[in-house]
Amino acid sequence: MMPVSSRKHSQQAFSDLRGASARVLLLGGTYEARLFAQRLAQLSHISSIISLAGRTQSPLPLALPVRVGGFGGVEGLAHFIKNERITHVVDATHPFALKISENAQQACAQSHIPLLCLSRPAWQQVAGDRWIEVADNNAAVSMLGVASQRVFLTIGRQGVADFCAAQHHDYLLRVIERPEPCKLPRNSRVIIDRGPFSLEGEIALLRESKIDIVVSKNSGGNLTYAKIVAARQLGIDVIMITPPKHKGVITTHDLDTALEFIVG
Repeated sequence: MMPVSSRKHSQQAFSDLRGASARVLLLGGTYEARLFAQRLAQLSHISSIISLAGRTQSPLPLALPVRVGGFGGVEGLAHFIKNERITHVVDATHPFALKISENAQQACAQSHIPLLCLSRPAWQQVAGDRWIEVADNNAAVSMLGVASQRVFLTIGRQGVADFCAAQHHDYLLRVIERPEPCKLPRNSRVIIDRGPFSLEGEIALLRESKIDIVVSKNSGGNLTYAKIVAARQLGIDVIMITPPKHKGVITTHDLDTALEFIVG
């Protein structure tokens, strides 16, 4: 069931917009979602709300009314869509947020409303990159090997605990919010920071920390790509976790195309 606080928030957000020609639910949490929220906010004939999972305690300001928290699975999301008379859903969640994307696909199918995925293209390997592509965190842990290494771990806060299985490495973690101490590998140093990051700064960080290897999710976009370029220029290996596949959903990387999906 939808949290009461979230339900009241969404009802208040839509209370004066019952006559709108379209009612959009934007599933957010990414830079692209923030940009698209700005575009939607400029359209007075469309009512829109952005939903955040609530994993980040201090999200950046957004141009739309914000709903925070889970929906309660597929049925909870379908109930929200029906109750709020949503006409369009745009999934602009993180490329690795597979569960909410799957729930959105099923809920929209049940509700017979259109769904669009607004995503960023994944990074592509180019000459000079030394990528080791793996499917998930566990494979990344195994790929680090048995010899101790200095690891730049940039996978976000979720999933850091998986690397406790390889305590013999020294980890430099960069996250937006600090993980719980019990979830950190023993030899860890944590940097709290948020992109975008400059190439010069990333090169300096890798050099000063004497990083042997980088572990990264292939999240795409420009905000954190500088670390990949820095690793390329310094000849450092990158264990690259590939994003999950979203099948059967219309997808675009373009804001104008996403807007046409709503206004026609």
